[in-house]
Amino acid sequence: MWEWNEGNTQMTLADRLERYCLTIATSGREEPMVRAIREDLGAFSSDISTDSFGNVMARFPAAAPVEDTLMVFAHTDQLGMVVTKVEDDGFLRVVRLGGVPERVLPGSVVKIQSSSGHLVTGVMGTPPHHLTPESMKYQVPTIDKAYIDIGAESAAEVAELGIEIGAHVAYEPRFERLQNNRVSGTSIDDRGGCAVLVGLGEYLAAHPAPVNVVLVATVQEEFNLRGAMLAAEKLKPVAAISVDLVAAGDTPEMGTPNGIEVGGGPVMGLYSFHGRGTLNGVIPHPGLVHMVDGAAERASLPLQRHATVGLLTDASYVQLVNGGTPSVDLCWPTRYTHTGVELCSLDDLEQLQALLTSIVANFPADWDSSRH
Repeated sequence: MWEWNEGNTQMTLADRLERYCLTIATSGREEPMVRAIREDLGAFSSDISTDSFGNVMARFPAAAPVEDTLMVFAHTDQLGMVVTKVEDDGFLRVVRLGGVPERVLPGSVVKIQSSSGHLVTGVMGTPPHHLTPESMKYQVPTIDKAYIDIGAESAAEVAELGIEIGAHVAYEPRFERLQNNRVSGTSIDDRGGCAVLVGLGEYLAAHPAPVNVVLVATVQEEFNLRGAMLAAEKLKPVAAISVDLVAAGDTPEMGTPNGIEVGGGPVMGLYSFHGRGTLNGVIPHPGLVHMVDGAAERASLPLQRHATVGLLTDASYVQLVNGGTPSVDLCWPTRYTHTGVELCSLDDLEQLQALLTSIVANFPADWDSSRH
């Protein structure tokens, strides 16, 4: 198992990703990731602040004094569940925190955060196969039927462990190296983006951009996209780039509905629309699209493009603040999104980091965002 050494700035992108995937930080309880990424960005920036919401902002001044600021951001939080009730016999009832797919929950191992900060292991209950009626074998239980078994036999025993109503629950953290430079892990959404963000900070420390750059590790993206909007209101950037995954459609049952493939390189979002509840999405600013295309060409990088219904990122709200902030989504392909074992290619993440480097290195000091 890889181990973190404090003060080590010679970490690879894969090292950072592993560290972050093994860190539990659910929406609204991001402190472990806030500490980790603040420490990592602090190796490259002396101007770091954390707002009251939890957003970490690392500033990198331009090569020459300019007014404009470019905001590049990724979210630190992960989805999970929240305890809503403790049954008399010690079972825990929960509600979803973010878009947890109910069909993957039965039999999953989870960690419950106690009031003392101690993590308690539990198992999402499921009827034994041998005793499951035929009519139930092919049904997906809804979240109101879900429960966690921690081995307790009473509500009093649960209370002694410091588990209360409102306690957060996360998938058991994992990180595995697979074939062809691919990895699987817990919360690659958006710990991959966080790892790329720190890599970009390492570049900016040695190569100041033509424009001021603020790297922001945001909070509460999985809980209705709240943190990045507040950071953008404070920074008032001339443009904003969201770094987050895009769901790959290249597994056998999917047939690449959006054309996105793991191993195909970084992705630019040309259209996203949630379409459920939150009627929001992003059609990126044409000037930024042109800029991303040019950066990929200069760096000889592959660039996939996606237009997908059912996706949403922080950029959907960032674009609406400060009278309008030109925004674009830059992504990497990921399989099995929102489960406890997401999968991606380290090659795609490294190429995404190279793409961002090419963008910031050539971002105009006086970019005109007006549309003619």
